[in-house]
Amino acid sequence: MNFKDFDFTNEVMDGLSSMGFEKCTPVQEFAIPVIMEGKDLIACAQTGTGKTAAYLLPVLNNISKEGHTGMHTLIIAPTRELVLQIDQQIEGFSYFTGASSLAVYGGGVGAAFDQQKSALVQGADIIVATPGRLLSHINMKYSDFSTIQTLILDEADRMLDMGFFDDIMRIVGELPVNRQTLLFSATMPPKIRQMAGMILRNPEQINIAISKPAENIIQAAYMVYEGQKVQLLKELLKGKTDYKSVLIFTSRKANVNGLVRELRRMGFSADGMLSDLEQNEREEVMLRFRNRQTQILVATDIVSRGIDIDSIDLVMNYDVPRDPEDYVHRIGRTARASQSGVAITLISDNDMHDFKKIEELIERDIIKIPLPAGMGIGPEYNPSIRRKSAPRSSSGGRRDSGNRAPAKKEFRHRDRGNHQGHRKQGE
Repeated sequence: MNFKDFDFTNEVMDGLSSMGFEKCTPVQEFAIPVIMEGKDLIACAQTGTGKTAAYLLPVLNNISKEGHTGMHTLIIAPTRELVLQIDQQIEGFSYFTGASSLAVYGGGVGAAFDQQKSALVQGADIIVATPGRLLSHINMKYSDFSTIQTLILDEADRMLDMGFFDDIMRIVGELPVNRQTLLFSATMPPKIRQMAGMILRNPEQINIAISKPAENIIQAAYMVYEGQKVQLLKELLKGKTDYKSVLIFTSRKANVNGLVRELRRMGFSADGMLSDLEQNEREEVMLRFRNRQTQILVATDIVSRGIDIDSIDLVMNYDVPRDPEDYVHRIGRTARASQSGVAITLISDNDMHDFKKIEELIERDIIKIPLPAGMGIGPEYNPSIRRKSAPRSSSGGRRDSGNRAPAKKEFRHRDRGNHQGHRKQGE
């Protein structure tokens, strides 16, 4: 289906043309007509399927066609990275419409807070916000949501996983009752359906299938002991100067800086991304990676979503994620926009049971490649061996015993994705 079939305004079509958008993805094909009819919607779709454009284009079309004074649309998303990504897409799509937008998130300087306050008082057309920072403004009693026509909850399952249920309900209580509400989520657990029943009215539902990696991702794994990982990483990247963009995920913040140092010694331009960075530092790191100034980005799961970069050549899981669906989302950073990609996972003797759960989820056995010559022999793949707990220190906490210690996950994600769309009324 082509975007011309939707009867968008000339201004919206000009924005689509300037960004090179022609044909719709399945979620856009099914969601856009529902949203343009003014109905509430529950959409189950993963990041990377075009869901952001699916809700932004009808909103911008409304603003372009009817004009508006005050806030028209409020978009709530779980992380500042995703908020910034959505805001960047608004800038591209809205260039010819004149619609204004502002990202509202924490971690910035005082001037950013004042700018957010001004937009909430005067009314930017579209506000994209994290729940916590938006509530900080709401508590100061100057935000005016009386003109809101559309509320969008993006990655709703992630927000509930992060404990934002009460915050979301508090925000919803500040909005007009007569509004359109759109809920996008990668999964539909009971808590999501409970929330949907409380804030949506007779919603239509779209499902974009199940959680599986794209077929054009080449997946492979190596069996390694923890002490062999750095050496294997060096062997796999040695001479790979043709790789322009590589993402390495680790589950421990403590690994990030050490891996960056090793990669720089090898001659790669490498940066690290972890939650300890200030927001302006994160943005600078992401800008360098997006502009191909940085060849390799080593990151915790803080960027496993909220990153929208085409042509990532290789995604490497330095550690096996504890949640199988995090694996699907991590490797989904490559092979975007129908391109091919490679995903490699390093499986230690402490990760085999977790990796088997990943294989069960994606319904395939991932090939295990022998270690390069000279590295010795890695552990035998035996998924019945469960993860060992790190020994307790005398202080009662845990210390790293050489295997990967349980790490606090900064963000969780459950991804859903083969394109089998359908609409169902009233769910």
